[in-house]
Amino acid sequence: MDSVSVVTLAKGRPEHLHNLVLGLGRQTRPPAELIVAVMQPEPYALPAAGFPIRQIAVADARLPLAAARNAAARAAGGGLLAFLDMDCIPAPTLVADYARRLVELDGLLMGEVLYLPAGAAGPGWRCEAFAPVAVRHSDRRGPPPDGIERCNDYRCFWSLNFAMRRARFLEAGGFDERYLGYGGEDTDFGKALDLRGVPIAWIKGGLAYHQYHRHHMPPVHHLDSVVRNAQLFEAKWGYRTMGHWLHAFRLMGLIDDAPGAPIRILRRPDADDLALTGQQDHQPYSNTTSVIRLLEARAARDAHAAA
Repeated sequence: MDSVSVVTLAKGRPEHLHNLVLGLGRQTRPPAELIVAVMQPEPYALPAAGFPIRQIAVADARLPLAAARNAAARAAGGGLLAFLDMDCIPAPTLVADYARRLVELDGLLMGEVLYLPAGAAGPGWRCEAFAPVAVRHSDRRGPPPDGIERCNDYRCFWSLNFAMRRARFLEAGGFDERYLGYGGEDTDFGKALDLRGVPIAWIKGGLAYHQYHRHHMPPVHHLDSVVRNAQLFEAKWGYRTMGHWLHAFRLMGLIDDAPGAPIRILRRPDADDLALTGQQDHQPYSNTTSVIRLLEARAARDAHAAA
């Protein structure tokens, strides 16, 4: 039976990575190892675990998500790779679920994700207490009722929680390391797999609980990298990705993204933009769709007033 290496990327938020390690220590099938691609100058002080933990440095101030995932995958020794965001706490069967499902389908498998409210993963947390308070993201589809369901739209690939055979990942070339900063590298990887005929699928199981932290959606705090990566994707594939974020940025007056011309950044996000897009304390996640609805309603009112 192939062993499972869990890989994660880490920058800041040491308490979240600490909880990820604790969650891996409570698995029904322990991982063979945890590989942490550290995107900051100093390594982490992590709790003792019943499996090896290796931290590898991937130093780049520009948030090298693609390169870090590739480095972690290359360093892993397991035949199966479970990629898990550092903000996630794996449910007790996550490793076992992925190992079982990758026998059934040799492709990219996406596990379930539920979001925790603030304070849910405090000291002494128990996974059993998460179910009543965790919620599904309204912008993401849920898992199938059971088993595996093929995904026919590579744009649904989400790198927060997924698994592949290591050989399949390396054979596909991994993530395109030209993507730097936030956005686009996972859609690019999904597109590349789709063209190679590698199946992408959701599974019932592989559950991870996303720990609360303040965020912005759309990610105005990553405006530059979203614009850069959208244009890289367009140069590579002939069209832009992250269209919902670009649409929101345009409505906010941050960019001009007219077709056939380079995207121009018109101004920097200000305090009002950050307030509009920022996650509130009572929200377990931030939501691009709700912000777009507000922006479109505002644009419609302005157009009506000007008529």
